[in-house]
Amino acid sequence: MLNETVNGIAQKLSDMFGDEYEIHIDAVEQGLKEPCFLIVCLTGNQQQEIGTLYERKQAFDIHYFPKANKITREVNSVISLLNMELEYINVNSNLVRGTKMKHEVINGVLHFFVNYDVRIRKVIEPDPLMEDLILNGRVKMSGD
Repeated sequence: MLNETVNGIAQKLSDMFGDEYEIHIDAVEQGLKEPCFLIVCLTGNQQQEIGTLYERKQAFDIHYFPKANKITREVNSVISLLNMELEYINVNSNLVRGTKMKHEVINGVLHFFVNYDVRIRKVIEPDPLMEDLILNGRVKMSGD
């Protein structure tokens, strides 16, 4: 489910910004071409609600590396877009709502934080049925 959520975020960013912006899911050590995004899952947990129903909480940090010039205006524009457009993403043909959105700019890089919490149902395989059952019995008569 986590990979599907990351794919949903990446697809939404691609729809918003097009092919001019690279979207990275894995860490980039060299050759970062700006402007680009990096999607990082910060934390996650799962809690059972009822029976086989679970809630998974997933917190993400979407890094935005702007072009070298006019960083402030560019970052401000991206913040506005992310706040509006990342409210809903598509995960496995279902809309998932983003919550707890906030942002920070550290050393010229935008960090956009958003949570995507989903409910899942655990699939439990049924136990195999018995194939044959042979019963031997008799009726006890009074006086036997």
